[in-house]
Amino acid sequence: MKKIDFRTDVLPLKNELYRLALRITLNPAEAEDIVQDTMIKVWNRREQWDEIESIEAFCLTICRNLALDRNKKADNQTAQLDDSHDPPDRSYASDPEEQTVQRDRIQLVRQLIEQLPEKQRSCVWLRDIEGKAYKEIAEVMGINEQQVKVNIFRARQTIRQKYLETERYGLQIHRTTD
Repeated sequence: MKKIDFRTDVLPLKNELYRLALRITLNPAEAEDIVQDTMIKVWNRREQWDEIESIEAFCLTICRNLALDRNKKADNQTAQLDDSHDPPDRSYASDPEEQTVQRDRIQLVRQLIEQLPEKQRSCVWLRDIEGKAYKEIAEVMGINEQQVKVNIFRARQTIRQKYLETERYGLQIHRTTD
């Protein structure tokens, strides 16, 4: 097994941990706190590092669990990501109208993803956005690979169906605050 070094193996994961925490909490400040707490927990378990097969999966699991715990405590399900996290789309740079349509489509898909159940939302995020393998996602989520595939399939089906309904009927998707 590889000798794990905090500076070279754990610290570079901070951006990935932040994105995962942000995807779960939908709150940038909470996500930053969760990453900090994750780093502290990982450091405090440094005696166990030699037994860990994947330090990345270990860190992501801790981060996910902390984020879920924070969500339960804060009941933060109604917050949304702001548009500042979307990179600008340059593919239609010459046509402002097409840029606006594309931006609206991205926002719609983002809203649809946010409405998914947490397990589906996390699986889709880790697979489609972070590019993780099914095995890694299974480790992070604490489920088997088949369950990961089922969650991703169901999430994509739901997103596709709601997207088509919205496009067909012009319905707007709005989150309600309780």
